[in-house]
Amino acid sequence: MAHVGYIRVSTFEQNTARQLDGLKLDLFFEDRCSAKDVERPRLAQCLQYLRDGDTLHVHSIDRLARNLSDLRQVVSDLTAKGVIVRFEKEGLEFNGADTPMANLLLSMLGAVAEFERSLLLERQREGIAIAKAAGKYKGRKPSLSEARISELRKRFSSGAKKSAIAKEFGVSRVTVDKYLTV
Repeated sequence: MAHVGYIRVSTFEQNTARQLDGLKLDLFFEDRCSAKDVERPRLAQCLQYLRDGDTLHVHSIDRLARNLSDLRQVVSDLTAKGVIVRFEKEGLEFNGADTPMANLLLSMLGAVAEFERSLLLERQREGIAIAKAAGKYKGRKPSLSEARISELRKRFSSGAKKSAIAKEFGVSRVTVDKYLTV
């Protein structure tokens, strides 16, 4: 019966020290990426590691997920295999025999986390639009020069596969698609 912690921050610059500080954990997993979905490397390792009788400690609900359906699915999957899920900040614990009130609180707080993420993205888009209008935001630097883009298009026209082109040019397949459709 292990006490396992899951810690998450959105960027490499953020400090994780306040999360789960003072708890005696046998092991912890730490991600430094967005919680927009559950496709996170250390979360995947954590979920795979946990077994019947273990307790997963998470600082707060929004550290585990910022999407209500993902949150409910992760908690449900873990409790179904006998893992206790504890959200320290909220003082909520889920073990599979949860009360209707606990489930309501999970849903409400999960919805708030999802709402906060939506607001953050909306403010970001608004800020970028204002900066663009003022000529202060030029967007991300292009991955390839005009000459390399032209070369990429020629390679595709001559029958090369997109995945091979992506590998050859050191870019993602999505980037290749972008340059082919522009």
